[in-house]
Amino acid sequence: MSQPVLLKHVLPFIIWYALMMLSAIAIDYLLHIWQLPGAGLFFGYLGTILIVLSFAYSVRKRIYRASGSPRRFLLFHEYMAWAGSVMILVHAGIHYHAHLPRLALIMMLINVASGLVGKFLLKNSREAFTENRNALLERGMSEAEVDKLVFFDAVAVSVMNQWRSIHLPITLMFAILSILHILTIFMFGK
Repeated sequence: MSQPVLLKHVLPFIIWYALMMLSAIAIDYLLHIWQLPGAGLFFGYLGTILIVLSFAYSVRKRIYRASGSPRRFLLFHEYMAWAGSVMILVHAGIHYHAHLPRLALIMMLINVASGLVGKFLLKNSREAFTENRNALLERGMSEAEVDKLVFFDAVAVSVMNQWRSIHLPITLMFAILSILHILTIFMFGK
């Protein structure tokens, strides 16, 4: 018996997102206990470096196609971006004092959510579609009958395959806002 959709597809997404938030809160809490609230600036640098390093996947995918395993680069991208996002959340803390950093933070959270959609929901929807289609074929149904029965599933998977066309502009907007935030810090100080 297969797992319910909520457990198989949605719960891992929620757990990873919540774990990111809880990790940032725990680290921030420890920094305040150890009286190191100024360490948030260091976490901003560290988070930015990790997120920039996560783009090695995009570079490998588009430029250096022959080097390394795509799967390993994707995992590297996912974990570096996630860890970098935790560090940026620690950096931001709960001190929302300016609009530009707040917008960059919001875009980062949307970007992480979009990435997790790709990681869990897109992959799982493809697998579920393939399993369902194969199960119907194993019952002895013809290709035409199966195609009619799974038509809307195929359309849904096709739409979800366009996920990158949404994720990339979100990433670009996050990058622009982050760069603007960094530039304004250098231009105007604190």
